Amino acid sequence: MPADLRWREWMNRIEAVLFAAPRPVEREVLARVIGRDASIELLIDDIREALRGKPYDVVGVAGGWAFRTRTAYADAIATSAAVPDRGVDLTQNEAMVLVSIAYHQPVTRAGVSEILGRDVSRDVIGALRDKNMITAGPRSPTPGAPFTYVTTKGFLEHFGLSSLRDLPELEALQDAGLLNGGADAEERTHGQEAHDIPTDL
Repeated sequence: MPADLRWREWMNRIEAVLFAAPRPVEREVLARVIGRDASIELLIDDIREALRGKPYDVVGVAGGWAFRTRTAYADAIATSAAVPDRGVDLTQNEAMVLVSIAYHQPVTRAGVSEILGRDVSRDVIGALRDKNMITAGPRSPTPGAPFTYVTTKGFLEHFGLSSLRDLPELEALQDAGLLNGGADAEERTHGQEAHDIPTDL
């Protein structure tokens, strides 16, 4: 097969896998589809170029790639009510604990309490674990060797992050109200639409 046709076939294979996959697809999976000699990054770049002007794109999420609707069309999707809401509801308290873990991981519950200046209950930690936002990390070297907590791939997927390096600046979280306590600590904050590309937490 001529090189240009082979390249187009590889692009089509990657698109097909990303379209069918319910979760972000990692490099190892795509390498099985096209072989390890091809540059996945260059293929993704060419796919994205071919999608220019379309209402969706291929983006890096949780260490892999996935189709995501461009944010300009989020309102249209929400208005249509055609896509079920797959967002994760977080209380303000849970969001503050999650932010603390995300930026200081691995961190113990006591460490999060110190960061926030108040006690963090096991119930909040349990709720975040149940929502697949955090999981147990390595044992702390401090006395008693308590568990630490780290964020999950589900956290990255939910917020549309390729890796933890994509976390927004803390000032952006303050502007979004996620670092404010007070009387509204139990307000609900809804996750981004599953097919939108989040711009912040």
